[in-house]
Amino acid sequence: MSDPLPPAAALRRIAFLLERAREPTHRVAAFRTAAAVVDGLGPEELDRRIRTRTLTDLRGIGPKTGAAIVQAHAGEVPEYLARLEEAHAELVPLADDVAGYRAALRGDLHAHSDWSDGGSPIREMAEAALALGHDYLALTDHSPRLTVANGLSPERLERQLDVVAELNEELAPFRVLTGIECDILVDGSLDQTEELLARLDVVVASVHSDLRADSAAMTARMLAAVENPHTDVLGHCTGRLLVPREQREGRRQRPRPESTFDAEAVFGACAAHGTAVEINSRPERLDPPLRLLALALELGCEFAIDTDAHAPGQLDWQGNGCERAVEVGVPVDRVVNTRTAADLLAWTRM
Repeated sequence: MSDPLPPAAALRRIAFLLERAREPTHRVAAFRTAAAVVDGLGPEELDRRIRTRTLTDLRGIGPKTGAAIVQAHAGEVPEYLARLEEAHAELVPLADDVAGYRAALRGDLHAHSDWSDGGSPIREMAEAALALGHDYLALTDHSPRLTVANGLSPERLERQLDVVAELNEELAPFRVLTGIECDILVDGSLDQTEELLARLDVVVASVHSDLRADSAAMTARMLAAVENPHTDVLGHCTGRLLVPREQREGRRQRPRPESTFDAEAVFGACAAHGTAVEINSRPERLDPPLRLLALALELGCEFAIDTDAHAPGQLDWQGNGCERAVEVGVPVDRVVNTRTAADLLAWTRM
């Protein structure tokens, strides 16, 4: 049986065991949703809810998840978790590995705010990351040519840098890292000015257009971006979407297959140029696929386990990436966001 865990961690562990035991998806989702709700509550509010027995008044918390929260908050192993661990003892070591991996992460290098296509202000995203125990969160709103995502012009990005500087004075020692998710243009160049890219803490470079280009063209495009000295992280490298998803203004994206490119060449360039390969934790992405993640590991790449969060609760999705890293055998020391902020910034500025 596991040692007592904080409520949100206990809920995530239950969800992990349920998923690995192939329990119904809705049951897994219930515990993941409840964990996200708890992450959004401050300690005083959680105490009050438990004391006044109003925990289940919150949307996303039902009788079973509520009971687990109360028991974990009291320093006990929730009965639901204990039964799962007894019934699926063979999964416990894997759950322990994932929990240890997640605990080693100090931050998230890919997140969006309402300055582009996210749904929440920068402060709310930062406070949610702080509540999860992060030391830092990279704010990586979209670049200008991605107009569907309200990408930031150079002028808007300049203003955002001032907002982040003021917020960091309030939240220290927690830090919002300045950044961008920069569109990789068809010629492989990055969609922002050289001057601004040089000022940012973290640059995630991602392909968002012409995803069905032939392999040679896509490979050349990605190689140019990976070799760019401003690029720190190669975002969601295949661009796949496993399930439909809703976008701004009611738009709906259909599932999308992987882009084709010479993965050995691209990952080899990532290893040679010190560009981390993102392990994107969004449930509809889970990118790269496991076979490509294993190839990147074999070729010596470093990694960033990111959520690509567009709302505060989505910052909890890092566990998805941790599960995939554990499954493939990625060593913790090959994940750049296990580093302190100072060490991470020393790496991005190399």
